[in-house]
Amino acid sequence: MTESSVPARSDSAPADPLAAAVGQARAAAVETAGDPDLVGDHLGATREPAEPTVDGVAVEDLGEVLTHTFASRLPGYVGWHWAVTLARVPGEDAVTVDEVVLLPGDSALLAPAWVPWHERLRPGDLSVGDVLPSTEDDPRLVPAYLVQDDSAEDPEGRVVAEELALGRERVMSAEGRSEAVGRWAAGEFGPGAPMARQAPGPCSTCGFYLPLAGSLRQRVGACGNVYSPADGRVVAADYGCGAHSQATLLADEATEVVRTARYDTGAFDVL
Repeated sequence: MTESSVPARSDSAPADPLAAAVGQARAAAVETAGDPDLVGDHLGATREPAEPTVDGVAVEDLGEVLTHTFASRLPGYVGWHWAVTLARVPGEDAVTVDEVVLLPGDSALLAPAWVPWHERLRPGDLSVGDVLPSTEDDPRLVPAYLVQDDSAEDPEGRVVAEELALGRERVMSAEGRSEAVGRWAAGEFGPGAPMARQAPGPCSTCGFYLPLAGSLRQRVGACGNVYSPADGRVVAADYGCGAHSQATLLADEATEVVRTARYDTGAFDVL
């Protein structure tokens, strides 16, 4: 066959059927959106990249793929666009729709990244009736038998297990105990609290101070003074308040009161 005998391509046949199928792509987007007004202007078309072969078959034998994009007018989806992927078999003009999806653009407002529930929780989130199970890999807990066997690595953990862990499968690890003490010490009943800075003495020297058992005995305890703002709370050993058991009013002279506990007598009469 000579060159002159090759039939010329008809002007009515598009050079690229996939690129020319804008109307078909829009119709697919409208069908998915459910309303023609929700599909905006045609934004362009992108040829989908492909590997040289798929399962040993050359890509040119599998077909051609192209994605048309249209602006989205869907309320609440500013900056998003409709993506309609079309495909055809090489050598044929028939175009089929592969998929229609709504995708975010560079200026789209997206929800924050999903965070597992156990990372979203904050102190105080637990309410009546809520159940908060601990995970198997919680670093704050270790099997009770483990601290017995590894007493050389965690000698304080052995004390916890011996005093508190009878009948319990897991106890707090060294990391868990350190985290708890650090949190308590930095809180309302730690040494840096305004009340502690004005106290006549630390809790460790107060008769109302009830040290915790085990490895935390030297660092934290509970307050048993009904008049203290920390009554019934876990307090740091170096916390303190004006209700210290050693706070006294010493009278050197009948007409003079020495306020060793820094009491303010402006609100009451001294007898």
